[in-house]
Amino acid sequence: MKNLLLILALIGSSTFLHAQAHLPSVDLQNLEGATVNTSEWENDGSPMVVNFWATWCKPCVTELAAIHEEYIDWIDETNVKLIAVSIDDTRNSMRVAPFVNGRGWEYDIYLDPNSDFKRAMNVGNPPHTFLLNGKGEIVWQHSGYAPGDEVELYENILRLSQGLEIEH
Repeated sequence: MKNLLLILALIGSSTFLHAQAHLPSVDLQNLEGATVNTSEWENDGSPMVVNFWATWCKPCVTELAAIHEEYIDWIDETNVKLIAVSIDDTRNSMRVAPFVNGRGWEYDIYLDPNSDFKRAMNVGNPPHTFLLNGKGEIVWQHSGYAPGDEVELYENILRLSQGLEIEH
């Protein structure tokens, strides 16, 4: 009986690992104050990156700054779109636009001050990055940041843009 349960558990977890989830439907605000539902995000069949970050999170800022240095080239080579979701709370969310503008980041920025989207995506601590294929399916994710992680992200974006699978 234990072996049967173990086999079922392994089959179930294997299926789960290969299941391709879409983003949950959550209303967020962009920096102009407009409400946008996450189900409306798309990139004309090209990869998308959804990154959870906060102004107070040093690894988050370091990661987004490192990506920013290469982002224009990434767009030219893969047509990728990066969406940065700030999880700064209501008190700090007013700081996000000046923070982003001061760094010249050209990402699509959204505010999640009540962490509704963060919870829906089962994100613990930022930074947390999700990669979606051209169909809007989550195919890869990474939590935390160490210098060089952006290289792995780009390699995965490149694979997707070439129609290849992500290696897990």
